[in-house]
Amino acid sequence: MKSKTIKTLRLLGLGFIEPLIRLIGGEEQQKNLRLFFKQALLPLISILLFILIWHGGARALYNSEASARIEKARVEQGEAAAKEMESCIASGDISCQPNTLPSPVQVYHAYIALWKDHLEISRKKEEFRDKVAETNEQRAEQGLSEITYTGRPSFLDQIGTSLKTVAAGFLLAMFIAVPIGIIIGLSDSLRTSFNWLIQIFKPVSPVVWLLLVFMVVKTMITDPSMDKSFIISFISVGLCAMWATLVNTSMGVSNVDKDYINVAKVLKLNIGQNIFKIILPASLPLIFTGLRITVSVAWMVLIAIELLAQSPGLGSFVWEEFQNGANDSNAKIIVAMFVIGIIGFLLDRIMLSVQSFMTFNKTTA
Repeated sequence: MKSKTIKTLRLLGLGFIEPLIRLIGGEEQQKNLRLFFKQALLPLISILLFILIWHGGARALYNSEASARIEKARVEQGEAAAKEMESCIASGDISCQPNTLPSPVQVYHAYIALWKDHLEISRKKEEFRDKVAETNEQRAEQGLSEITYTGRPSFLDQIGTSLKTVAAGFLLAMFIAVPIGIIIGLSDSLRTSFNWLIQIFKPVSPVVWLLLVFMVVKTMITDPSMDKSFIISFISVGLCAMWATLVNTSMGVSNVDKDYINVAKVLKLNIGQNIFKIILPASLPLIFTGLRITVSVAWMVLIAIELLAQSPGLGSFVWEEFQNGANDSNAKIIVAMFVIGIIGFLLDRIMLSVQSFMTFNKTTA
């Protein structure tokens, strides 16, 4: 049972919990206690230290901004106005609060506000669905499209849109990069011929890819019912992120052990059998390394692409809050920042788990 638990934790990228499992089982207690402290408790202590430094920095910036506002009121309007501003700031009135780096407590409150907002929007959606259910049934009988809710999406809805976009972009990148990488990797001549193209297009900015895709999509897709912003976003993400997979696949295929190739020749395997039985299994570790990088790049460039393509995802959420300038907007942006980082980490862990399951590579980084 213990070995299965440890194996599962390693597969999920949670190997740092392994010393605790062994410690509970009474196995080499001193050694595993030391490992648990190093792998789990030290990161926890660093998190607490980060929060303390963040809180202190936010407090210092708040006091600095408050002092600047009070001094400005004193210089422009006199001592009475300065005292009034000081009293207003001390009272917590949002109309005069310094709008600077939010503290951890403010970010937590913003998270709670976003969650409550999601629940409220979900309730409105449910009420809307119940209200138009009968009408939609009649429209379905007439062959018409159903009436859908078009209100403001919640924060969780925007997270879902971003995940859907990055998933579609990742699949597009994989289906383009892996086959092309295999073809290029099988031939030194092709690899030399197309290397210039890879080296030129690989560092191109996501903004440029977005503009290029926009020019093509707006010409090719004229159906107004199609979600052009989503199509533009996921294609741009895929084209921007696919290069690591393309390069790694080509490298993995070209570096397959020559003994394997000789075995394939002895067995007289055709090109298809050679690729699927020899080349691909031997190249999987490098291919998955490229796919992990592709997922990370796709999630990283997604925010900028969604912002420019006006896709209702996390990119739009961050930009709208920045433009809004409300008292809690900065805190909501910090919430989005943590969500983006955590999701990026989880996506990498998922890819690592799939890589561990599909290959013999035991990388745990």
